[in-house]
Order: sequence, then C-alpha cells, then structure tokens
Amino acid sequence: MASNSWDSMDVHLLRVLHAVLAECSVTKAALRLNQSQPAVSTALRRLRDITGDQLLVRSRNGMTPTERGAALLEPVKLALAQIESIAVKQVRFDPAKSRRVFNIATPDYLNAVILGEVVARLRKFAPHSQVVFHSLGPDSDFTQALESGELDVVIGNWPQPPELLRMTSLFEDDLVCVMRKDHPYAKRPLTTERYLEAEHLAPTPYSVGRRGVIDMHLARERIKRNVVAYVPYFGLVPYLLLQTDMIFTGPRVFAEHFAKLMPLAVTEVPIDFPKMNFYLLWHDRTHLADECRWFREQIVSVARKPQESSLTAAA
Repeated sequence: MASNSWDSMDVHLLRVLHAVLAECSVTKAALRLNQSQPAVSTALRRLRDITGDQLLVRSRNGMTPTERGAALLEPVKLALAQIESIAVKQVRFDPAKSRRVFNIATPDYLNAVILGEVVARLRKFAPHSQVVFHSLGPDSDFTQALESGELDVVIGNWPQPPELLRMTSLFEDDLVCVMRKDHPYAKRPLTTERYLEAEHLAPTPYSVGRRGVIDMHLARERIKRNVVAYVPYFGLVPYLLLQTDMIFTGPRVFAEHFAKLMPLAVTEVPIDFPKMNFYLLWHDRTHLADECRWFREQIVSVARKPQESSLTAAA
C-alpha cells in the first residue's frame, strides 16, 4: 500500500475506477465520464497510489485490468449503486399503493370521537395501510417512542409540551358536565353549589397523589368537589353514568358524541374552567418523510374540521 490510504477515496475516484476498468481504456473512460483524458489519467494515478496496484496495464490489444483491478470492478459497481440510492431523491409517496403501518398515541377519549374519522380516511385513500393506536399512560415515554420511530405522532393536551418535539395545534375544547338523561340535575340549573355537592366520576390520576386538571383548578380556587369514583378508561364513563347519580366533567367533543348514542344529557359547567388545547407532536426524524407528512395531514384535517371551513395541513 502506497502513501495514500483508502480514506482518500471519494465518489469521483470511484466513478473513474469503474469507467477505466469497464472500458479498459483511459480515452474511452474520459468520453464516458465527459472529462478530459489528462483528468482521468491523473485520477488513475491517484487510484494506483491508493490501492498499491497498477489496476490497468498495457496488453497486445490495448489495456487490460490486473488481477486486483478485475476483482474490484463488481464491488465498485455495487458501491456506486448504493451511493446513488442515497443521493437520489426518494420516490414520492403514493397513499393508494402504500402498505405503511402508522403508529399514533392518543388520550383514550379521542379514539371513538375523532380517530374513527382518521381510520375512515385511511381506508379511503390508503386502503392497504394500517393504523395502530397506542394508549398514553403514566409511564409512557412518548418522547423516546417518537425518537426511536416506535410512534409516528402523539396527540396531547399537556400544559407544557416537550420543547424538543415539533408541534401543530389541532383544536380547542371546553369542559361540560354529562349525566344520565333522567338525572335530578339534567333539567335543573346546575349551580356551583349543586356542582360541588353532586357525586362526581373522575379519571384516575396519572400518578398517586397527583390531581387532575379539574381538581387542580378547584384547589387554586380553594374549593373541592365530591369525587366518589375514579375510572381508568373514558370508554367506561357513559355506562357508569347510566347506572348512577354521578356526573362527569370532561371534553365537550367526548360528552356530545356519547349523548347522541345513549340517554345522556350534557349541561354547562357552572365554574369557569380553562379550555383544553389539543396538539399534534412528532419528531424531526419523520418531519420530511412524505408518508408521515401525509399521515399528519389526515389527522389535522379531521381534527380541525369542526372549527374550520378550510383545512390546513401539518407543517
């Protein structure tokens, strides 16, 4: 091996090496590469220094590869093909042909309301694709899941989303009360006093000793409601309300959806709770991927539909 090392090899030299070995001629290689013959000769000298081999030698019929040169022809061809696959822009994503599996994590009360429409859009525009919904629990490390590619997107409504993730707003929702239709408070004005004294069903806190957004707000106002039961899944809420005198305070989109399907009543909350802001989160690793961008667009279109007449896509 001469003074130069393989670290000196670049794409230009690989292209010259492939051309001279394939053509067995510096002149023909120069024409093939649209370069001058002196430039190719200079590159060949560098290649000989790097490999420690003549690569191409004179013969009765012109030039012929050495044993080392002939052995390098196929590996160089494969290397150039791999480099080209990296450099060439990816073929544009076609939803109609895609078999991509999309992974999304969401609060469970959105599954039946909004995400059903997301699935419907995927079945219409990407019929061969699949979507997998993941729950968001107290131990969910969704940031790591987005970084690793385990998740494509996350829908959240935390007061302070992680700064390292990309985000776009989805929709804003207010809090309402939902109860069975023949509940004593269903047709009577729900005052603050009645609200605080009523039997409440609440979501199970994410961690022991940690209160939810509603109870934290009440605590700041130095008041407390009468929570008699906690439920880990929002899907159980309507069924528990139908069999008890409990009331549930939750997102309007959730309450009104089930009120259309079951004998439930939705009433305004007598306390001025802050609105819930929902947003879509994703990682830089999928930001420029056509298929992931398209998936985000479907979610944004569905989520913003009630609020906007013209839909805008995720950035």
